[in-house]
This record gives sequence, structure tokens and C-alpha cells, in this order.
Amino acid sequence: MSTENISFASLNLAPEILKALDEFGYTTPTPIQAQAIPIVLQGRDLMAGAQTGTGKTAAFALPMLQKLLPLASTSASPARHPIRALVLVPTRELAIQVEASVKVYAKHSPLRSLVVYGGVDIKTQTPHLMRGVEILVATPGRLLDHIEQRTLQLSQVQMLILDEADRMLDMGFMPDLKRILALLPKQRQNLMFSATFSTEIKKLSEEFLKDPLLVEVARSNATNENVTQKVYHVPQDDKHALLAQILNETETKQVIVFTKTKLTASRLARQLVREGISADAIHGDKSQLERIQALDAFKNGKIHALIATDVAARGLDIDQLPMVINYEIPSAPEDYVHRIGRTGRAGALGVAISLVSPEEEKYLVEIEKLIKREIPKETSNLPARGRASSERSHHDRGNREKGHERATEQRSTPRPSPAKKSSDPWFDKPYEPTGATTTKAPAPQLYRSNKPKREVAALLGGLQAKQ
Repeated sequence: MSTENISFASLNLAPEILKALDEFGYTTPTPIQAQAIPIVLQGRDLMAGAQTGTGKTAAFALPMLQKLLPLASTSASPARHPIRALVLVPTRELAIQVEASVKVYAKHSPLRSLVVYGGVDIKTQTPHLMRGVEILVATPGRLLDHIEQRTLQLSQVQMLILDEADRMLDMGFMPDLKRILALLPKQRQNLMFSATFSTEIKKLSEEFLKDPLLVEVARSNATNENVTQKVYHVPQDDKHALLAQILNETETKQVIVFTKTKLTASRLARQLVREGISADAIHGDKSQLERIQALDAFKNGKIHALIATDVAARGLDIDQLPMVINYEIPSAPEDYVHRIGRTGRAGALGVAISLVSPEEEKYLVEIEKLIKREIPKETSNLPARGRASSERSHHDRGNREKGHERATEQRSTPRPSPAKKSSDPWFDKPYEPTGATTTKAPAPQLYRSNKPKREVAALLGGLQAKQ
């Protein structure tokens, strides 16, 4: 289907929605929006595949609002505002951003929306739910919390949207999803958006989609052609020095740096700050307030480098992000596609740099197989002091990474030889307190008693019986 010369006005959207889009500066739909919106308005189930940053939120939010507008009410009664559309997302950040977009598109309608997620006191969300909302954006775990506390009802849900479905499965939400699906009305419209179509995703679609139409706006697992990809082969111990050099030399003011673990993200952020580079980490162990503050500081240009894990980064919506750096490349090649999809959005140019250690070569091979292209290799120009650590063997580096192997290494390390005995005889003499005499004092006897000893039976080790 050709999406050229299509406008939002030609998609039969209500004047209230078109007015909000016009105020927000949206005039031309993206390919995924142009293809998905008519399908959703027809009432069909949809399975949509699109790369990150292609406008997936509007692709389901706009037709969702269009279908709910006839049911909108200005009444203050909660009963007139039941939950009619449920949007499930994997992370708190994505939930916040999706609901913020829904609010923008619905600003000229009486439709109400709310976002609920974990990590904050559930009691702060309950009063808003009790006032009634038509559109609920939620993470699966917190939604089930509210269901158990009977603070919401799903009996009138007419539309279910799963956003970032592949990430939800990666994060182990399948049992939660099945519990939620069992509580929804059987007669409903279902939409599923996913960046990749794995075997698990196809199985999930078979479970809850009914005769869906498939929409893909890019080759599955493709990378954006606007993104320049580079690889630096570098020993693990030299990665920090190379990262600092890249950040100092680039004119780019906003860079997302990806790590595999929360521990590495926090450590890396602290190291960069000590070296005068403004940085902060965003991951699951951070409180919701800390994550929002870090993200806002990054968007406002107060932070040069945002260190993020894959889970935390999903849903980050940063306009015109110029660069991403893979400090550690992911073991799942699909995650590489997600990561570099953060840059090069909406036709803008982007750069994706990966620092690959010898131990990560096998992951790089899988990534290049997936994206069906070889990533250009660059040579780093680290100074000698930055490369000093590369002389250490891979064996030693592996031992440092694994606690039990490190302990083995410590036990096997030869002990230092004892210091040579002093040649000065004064140091060899026993200690004598000042004023000591040559007469030795009798050793003290503790608990000495003058009572005569009683004879004890021989069986108990006492005196022998007389013959």
C-alpha cells in the first residue's frame, strides 16, 4: 500500500483529534500510521511490526480515540467513565510516555486517560482510578495489583493493545498476560505491536488475535539506513578509556551508552563523572523519581551521557538523538536492533558505535547475520597508558569476572617469603619490662582454693583404691 500524499485529514479522524495533531505540529502520518489507522478503524485485529521510532504510539492511539469518542461523557460520575481501552506496556518509562501522548491527542475531547505502574505507592493511583478513566495504560504487574485490590474493573474493555510485545515476553510477563486476558471480555478488538516477530511472538498472537491483518513497514529485524554503524575491537579493560575518549572528542551533546547490567551502568556513570564528563545511569534499581530526573536532565542537555540497560531504555522517546554507544554488545542480536533504533529517527542521521572485546566476538557474528550486513571496523587510537591493561591475559580477566575463579586464583598465588631474621641480637632477646629483675615471679594461679581435695572414684579419674 502506497502511503504517499496521505494526510491525517484523509484518514477520517474526528475534528477534535485533527485539531490536537495540528497544534502539536503533526500533518503527515508515518508509514505505520497510514497503514494501521484504517485497519483499526475497520474494527479488525492487527499485528504490526515496525522499528523503534516509527510512530507506533499514534498508530494505535489515534484510531483508539476515534472509536471511543462516541462513548465520551462530560459527566462527573465514575460510572460514565469505565475502562474501555487497555494498553499494556513492559516498562514504566514507556507507560508514562504512551499515556502522555494519549493526553495530547485527546486534549479536545472529554475522554480520560491514566497511567499505572510499579515502583510507586499504589495508594497514590487509586483515587484517580476511582474517578473513572476510559483509557488505561499499565504495566502488567501493577495492573494485577489493582485487580487484586478491586480498585478497577475490566468488564467493559472493548480494545486491548499490547505495545512492545517482544520485550514483554523477554521480561517474563507471559503468565501475567494470560491472567489479564482471562479477565477481559471475549468480544473485543486486539492490537499487537512488536519490533520483532520471533516464534514466541507468533504463538502469542495466535492465542489472543482473531484473524489479524499483518502490517510491516520495514524488513523484520532491519536496521535504519540513516544510522552509521561502527565497531571498535578493544580489550574489555580498555573500554572505559576508549569510551571517555569518544565522549570527549565528539561534538554530540547527547549520547546513550548501553550496558548489559545495572551494576556496570552505575559504575560506569560514576567513573565518567569523576573524569569530568556529565553522566547518569538509568536502570531498574533506580527509583521512579530518580529515573525521571535523569531522563529530564538528559533531554534538557544537562547530562552528556545517559548510561542505560536494555530494559530501562525500552520506551525512551528522545527526539533526534544523534549517537548511541554499545559499551557492551547484547547477547541477543535483536536487542542490538532495538538499541541503535534510538538514533536516526524521522529521517535524521545517527551514529551507533559498538565496543567489542574478544570475548564478545561471537555476539557480533550473530548480530551481523541478523541484520544481513557487515559492520565496518574502526581502529582506536588510545594512548599507551590507555592500552596498558590490554597486556593482561584473557585468563586473568575472566578470573576477575567470576567470583569463584577469582577465589581460586587467590588461593593459588604463592605466599611471599618471610622476612629475613634480624642480624642485631638485641631484637632477638625476649621482652623484659622496665625494672625487671632476674628472679622470676611465680606464675599466678587463678581461682586458688585452700580447701582440701576430695577423693574421687577411680572411674572418674580420681585416686586409686588401696590394695
